[in-house]
Amino acid sequence: MVAINCDMGEAFSIYKCGDDEGLMPWVTLANVACGFHASDPRVMRRTVALAQDHGVKVGAHPSLPDREGFGRREMKMERDELTAAVIYQVGALSGFLRERGMELNHIKPHGSLYGMAARDEEVAGAVADAAAVFGVPLMGMAGTVHEKVWGASPGGFLSEYYADLDYRPDGSLIITREHAAFDPASSAQKALRAVTDGVATAVDGTEIPVRADCVCVHSDTPNAVDLAKAVHEALRPHLT
Repeated sequence: MVAINCDMGEAFSIYKCGDDEGLMPWVTLANVACGFHASDPRVMRRTVALAQDHGVKVGAHPSLPDREGFGRREMKMERDELTAAVIYQVGALSGFLRERGMELNHIKPHGSLYGMAARDEEVAGAVADAAAVFGVPLMGMAGTVHEKVWGASPGGFLSEYYADLDYRPDGSLIITREHAAFDPASSAQKALRAVTDGVATAVDGTEIPVRADCVCVHSDTPNAVDLAKAVHEALRPHLT
């Protein structure tokens, strides 16, 4: 069985990012931005309410403190400083969940924090220290430092496959500052294969092993709603 997760609540003040209202019916997990790369208190509160209305579970999407770079620029931080930053962000979101009588479901780091933790055990350990405070699973990529460090976390580990990002032959993701549109039908079939066969196709045609406890669609992908709907339909028999 599999979940569909989406990075959400990435608007700020009067600025909109992604169609959360259009996406929410087609996902089962919402990774809600916590203010360091996007979002603000009103956006977080509104996104949690929207998720509850659609029966979608909510996880935290903490970032490096880099709003201007949308959390996609690497930063050097001490381990305890990074742990504190993640606890701070997850704690803020937890308040809005408590208001609604909801429980925090998971933590998925955003952007460069996610990428750094996939390579660096010290960064991954800092995030794990924060997750231990809340006792929830961490979401990341199998076969990376994510799994090596977070797989031992008391809360558990969820491995994800990306429906709207390309993979290199070594299994790493190709991350761009702005997401490009992906063909919904093709992405949906690839997601289904990742779930049922544990295989993805790299940009050079190489087949690479993946494990998909959940499938991710980004809210800032230009055709995110159509893509999420196609993925949902393809995975319907397998959804948790």
